[in-house]
Amino acid sequence: MTQANIITEKAIAVQLILKGSDREIAREHLEELAFLALTAGAEVTETFKQELQKPNVKTYLGKGKVEEIKEYVKENTITLVIFDDDLSPVQTRNLEKELEVKVIDRSALILDIFARRARSTEAKTQVELAQMQYLMPRLTRMWTHLSKQFGGIGTKGPGETQIETDRRIIKTKIQQLKERLLDIDKQREIQSKHRSGMPRFALVGYTNAGKSTLMRVITTADVYIEDKLFATLDTTVRHFTMTSGQEALLSDTVGFIRKLPTHLIASFRSTLAEASSADVLIHVVDVSNPYFRDHIAVVEETLESLKITDKPTILVLNKLDLIDKSLGFRAIEKEFKDSIFISAERGINIRNLMEKMLEVYIVNSKLIEFVLPYDQMNLLSVLYKVADVIDSEEKDYGIEYKVKVHSDDTEFFKSRFEKFITRAEN
Repeated sequence: MTQANIITEKAIAVQLILKGSDREIAREHLEELAFLALTAGAEVTETFKQELQKPNVKTYLGKGKVEEIKEYVKENTITLVIFDDDLSPVQTRNLEKELEVKVIDRSALILDIFARRARSTEAKTQVELAQMQYLMPRLTRMWTHLSKQFGGIGTKGPGETQIETDRRIIKTKIQQLKERLLDIDKQREIQSKHRSGMPRFALVGYTNAGKSTLMRVITTADVYIEDKLFATLDTTVRHFTMTSGQEALLSDTVGFIRKLPTHLIASFRSTLAEASSADVLIHVVDVSNPYFRDHIAVVEETLESLKITDKPTILVLNKLDLIDKSLGFRAIEKEFKDSIFISAERGINIRNLMEKMLEVYIVNSKLIEFVLPYDQMNLLSVLYKVADVIDSEEKDYGIEYKVKVHSDDTEFFKSRFEKFITRAEN
């Protein structure tokens, strides 16, 4: 049994449904909250829902619902109450006073999962920054109270080591963490320059969509895979060979999720830098999930918030093998006719996907013709790294090449081959 599977707390999940909201979507949100709790190590034994026009400013829920939850908590030795939306410090404090148990919201739960799963210095720094920013508007005494009295989920991270911290110290720490991430960004830029020239693809998608499995299939690399949310926090970059024979890079990024804490998105910008510098994005979707369209929208909105919207993107509908073909599969095919249907787990249509990756890369590249003299053959290794060779023909004075170079790599290519170029697309 892995650490993530060890149940450490008994919890209940609570959701407020605003009048007029879609009940089916609300139900799926609550199921996802229970999955998040399981990922963190809590077993959700019961869920509570209430429909209101707007949240109660003091206790989020109505008085009667709070009493109902309180009774269940006492009778079933519940140690944790998780709310599906963010609570204000006042609401959290009042609810804890009423329920006499630890109360956290979705953001705190997600931050806790990230804190548990962060492995690299960068990921740990990003999570700590997000936690500090989440803590900032909340009373320091609240965090101290949680850490001393309850422990467990929702209190992992800076709360354990900086219980006595005050707002001034938190502000200083936030600044230090931001500076540390800037240094990591600079190091990443230097590393990226060393990889300049190779086609770059980045996997993006909703959490648990199968990105890491697809990464393993394409690159044949040993990539960590687990049927849990946020199995991947640190960006992984691996080499692979395109169907044209050209060497390329594929990166796997942290999965997105609805209601992802704003601070977490901001602090993970550097991790997602691989996506922003990629030539082509591969948006992986779990098409077997009934709410996959909602997941697509969440990913697109998150990319927009990160200002990553101008990239050529391939929509990959994964887990094809899990779809009941009798339940509207043809309609899905028709609706997403420009996408690629695959099963990363079973290796279905992977070749078609890789052909599509090459096609999209070439379409978004510039055609350049040049002649490489025979006494410059030492540049061949650079050529095959930076360009896709479409055609070549030996002449008396050298080899005539027709190549495709991605627009982002044109300057790099010209710095090596400009004096040999005979024609280039505008």
